[in-house]
Amino acid sequence: MNKWGKLSLGMVLAVGLLSGCGQNKNDNDTAASGNANTGAVTKKLIMGTSADFPPYEFHKVVDGKDTIVGFDIDIAKEIAADMGAELEVKDLPFDSLLNELSSGRVDMVISGLSPTEERKKAVELSDIYYKAEQAIVVREADKDKYATMDAVKGTKIGVQTGSIQEEIAKEIEGAKITSLGKISEIVLQLQSNRIDTAIIEGPVAKSFVKNLAGLVITDAKPEVEDDGYAIGIKKGNTELLDKVNATLKRLESEGKIDEYVAAASELAESTK
Repeated sequence: MNKWGKLSLGMVLAVGLLSGCGQNKNDNDTAASGNANTGAVTKKLIMGTSADFPPYEFHKVVDGKDTIVGFDIDIAKEIAADMGAELEVKDLPFDSLLNELSSGRVDMVISGLSPTEERKKAVELSDIYYKAEQAIVVREADKDKYATMDAVKGTKIGVQTGSIQEEIAKEIEGAKITSLGKISEIVLQLQSNRIDTAIIEGPVAKSFVKNLAGLVITDAKPEVEDDGYAIGIKKGNTELLDKVNATLKRLESEGKIDEYVAAASELAESTK
């Protein structure tokens, strides 16, 4: 199985040294865990993500261990550090993330989350931290066939369930949409000729075609207003929202986010 094969759903990976599982104390606090030796209480910040979205979040073997990495993870680490908390990352299906957030099983969602009107009603959304274009991915033999958006009309299109790409596909005339929980599953559908095209976030698409022979990005460009990506926080938790926005403002002023994007993109494209 190649490294972009189907990932286990519900995998939980910890970033840093974690001292056990915690639950949310209330709407305005992160989970806490006690130190058995000192009795001290350490805050734990639990991040929900769907780790098949390179270079945002993806699996990579680091020092012999399967690890979730990416520039969203780098941002989450900075948020946790500014709060004096330990970061735990939960890998979940994309379409379950907001339910996990609303139920309090995760404190924040960082996973290429577009600030749609529907999401604004359901959760708190941070300031925008990154914007990127969308891409049409096809089999290499079909690159010229689907070189324009007119040519994409009426095709079988693969998208991630609950994503902005799914909304884009709904606007394409005659589209026959296949919605799946993982981008890796969409890619497999494309490779096996079950779909004709796939709409994938630009940097993510570039990473997949770099690592998988036989797939390319066409010249077709979906016409869509890019609202960028935000971090999801449980509705009413304005305390955490303010802390997240403060960290994002700092990272932007320091130029760190662009650095994280470049480093994560290079890591995603590497074969080691």
